[in-house]
Amino acid sequence: MGIIHAVLLGILGGIGIWDSRVFGMCMLDRPLVLGPLVGLILGDLQTGIIIGASLELVMMGVVGIGSATPPDTVSGSILATVFAISAKLDVSAAVALALPIATLGQLVGILCRTANGYFVHQADKAAENGDYKGIDRALWGGAILFFVAYFLLVFCGALLGSTVISAFVDKIPQSVINGFSVASGMLPALGIAILMQLLFNKKNVAFFFMGWAITALLGVNTVGAAVIGTTIAYVIFQYAGNKKTEEAAAPAASDDLGGEL
Repeated sequence: MGIIHAVLLGILGGIGIWDSRVFGMCMLDRPLVLGPLVGLILGDLQTGIIIGASLELVMMGVVGIGSATPPDTVSGSILATVFAISAKLDVSAAVALALPIATLGQLVGILCRTANGYFVHQADKAAENGDYKGIDRALWGGAILFFVAYFLLVFCGALLGSTVISAFVDKIPQSVINGFSVASGMLPALGIAILMQLLFNKKNVAFFFMGWAITALLGVNTVGAAVIGTTIAYVIFQYAGNKKTEEAAAPAASDDLGGEL
């Protein structure tokens, strides 16, 4: 891989990690976005879309909440797509490869968050002194720290890893490749299970089972299930809205003297 491609991929990694930190929540850190962008950079958009969509199924429930540091979707998505394109990996092997890479990115994220404490203290001192420019410098210092760290991670991984991974893949026994294929078939289910763990509650449990029954038992495809789900959501929304309107329009109860209770 050329150094220009590696630099562009490193910049993409830095921009991806800035999502929700600098740009707001633009979803630039999602595999569904990063995969096609990597494909554009490397000249294989189709593979980028396929790998990105496959990784999104696995990582859709990976969300950093509070101080938790989840596996890094940015480095995992970019480097897995890079290796899939450069080493001609199939989807199953690329998906399986993304998880250890994301774990490595998670370690980098922990180190960055630890080092970022320095800039937090600098911002506190600047705030005590009323130094607004100092606060701005401290905030940008933390942002630049993340950008540089993930730029180097993706840059080095893309520049040095493609040759190594190609030689490594050639030596992998076919039985292990078959194991990757079986494991990758279970990973999307794992991603959906993680997402359900976040969303599952007593209010919507019936809708989960209804969706399963529609697709698994009745054989309705994804588009049909989406239409049915949208219709049900619209009916519930209209019913709830009408109920609120009726309650607001109902005359207030009054006592025998004509006053409101």
